[in-house]
Amino acid sequence: MKTKIFLLGIMVLFFTSCKKEKAIVITTNDYCSAVDTVTGIMVHDIFSPPVASRIYVYPNVAAYEIMAQNSPKLLSLQGQLKGLDSIPKLDPKSGVNKNLAALIAHMEVSKQLIFSEEALEKYRDSLYQKWSDENQKEFDVSKEYALKVVDRIKVWMSKDNYKQTRTFPKFSVYTDQPGRWQPTPPAYMDAVEPHWGEIRTLVMDSASQFKPIAPYPFSTDKNSSFYKEAKETYDTGNMISEKLIAIEKAKSEQIPEESAIATFWDCNPYATVTQGHMMFAKKKNTPDAHWINIAKIALKKSNADFETAVFAHTKTSIGIFESFISCWDEKFKTNVIRPETYINLYIDENWKPQLQTPPFPEYTSGHSVVSSCSSVILTSIFGDNFSYVDDSEIPFGLPKRSFKSFKQAAAEASISRLYGGIHYRAAIENGVVQGTNLGNYINSKIKFFKSK
Repeated sequence: MKTKIFLLGIMVLFFTSCKKEKAIVITTNDYCSAVDTVTGIMVHDIFSPPVASRIYVYPNVAAYEIMAQNSPKLLSLQGQLKGLDSIPKLDPKSGVNKNLAALIAHMEVSKQLIFSEEALEKYRDSLYQKWSDENQKEFDVSKEYALKVVDRIKVWMSKDNYKQTRTFPKFSVYTDQPGRWQPTPPAYMDAVEPHWGEIRTLVMDSASQFKPIAPYPFSTDKNSSFYKEAKETYDTGNMISEKLIAIEKAKSEQIPEESAIATFWDCNPYATVTQGHMMFAKKKNTPDAHWINIAKIALKKSNADFETAVFAHTKTSIGIFESFISCWDEKFKTNVIRPETYINLYIDENWKPQLQTPPFPEYTSGHSVVSSCSSVILTSIFGDNFSYVDDSEIPFGLPKRSFKSFKQAAAEASISRLYGGIHYRAAIENGVVQGTNLGNYINSKIKFFKSK
């Protein structure tokens, strides 16, 4: 009997050890799920769009640099992104699972950049336990290497001027100077991230490298270009309102296409709801999160492998990060008054836009810059005429929308700002040029792949 028990114990140990030898499998879905988890935390923490771009880019670069180690395909971004160097080298004989190490690095860098660390730690720890149970040795050696890379990325990102900009003075508002930005209802918030143009760029020579043409000079003359653009925004908003009233009278559930487009691309994390004396924030995606989710949709539709998933997220997030620096640099240099303020002062004091006006100057349109840049980059990865169904806003109660290409989506995102009543046409069209030029520059400037 004792002999049988002993033999049974030996067999259990044998099969357990065999199980431990099995490699830990990390998939594209695993990476996308980690990114989704961080996005959910960002929505909860209400990060501004520029800051959100920073939270996306550094974890993705960390993961990418691990995947580029000893890769026959990928090139490191060291020496290509400003200040990025000294990434610890990976010994090919170390037994490190690169996919696993990349995902660990992504989560660990993300944790440094968010407020609700406990939420991410809970998600991370559940995965750590799972991987430890699957193969303790492989998990340990992969985590050890990942944390070395994380330490280097932390040093790199600490030098991007972010901490310094936290101490810079608030943006000055001069109510006696016509044409300059003023806080807008309902919350009348201070301007968001007025010094973002001073954040270190990764690819651009400077924040102003893709400076757009100047906005129209401020004027209240009805024959001026500025007034005509404001009147167009005003008339467009009224046209949509009339359609909504007609639909309501007809008791139809269908909404005008312009209104559907404006709402779908709202992506304003600062939107607020007022009930009585209470005002609270509506949880929404940022433009960054929307385009990162589009990258995920494309990856899943194309059945992309893990390496491609990391590459696509990295390149897209670099474009988004640079876009916000470029756009915010222009916004706070030109300091253009928002349509809502102008129209209320000079055309119709009771007019309200379809969307709540975001708390920063008007020129150029952030959606136009970010969406155009992202579409150029995603097209370079997945090809032109890549059709897909965008479900990014379903968690926020909005239906899916279908697109025939990334560029079509970017064009719709851009014009949505006119339908929403929060931009003039010039800011939209010149923002498209700004973002497109930036996207093309990133495509030509950064080399992700080794020559065949």
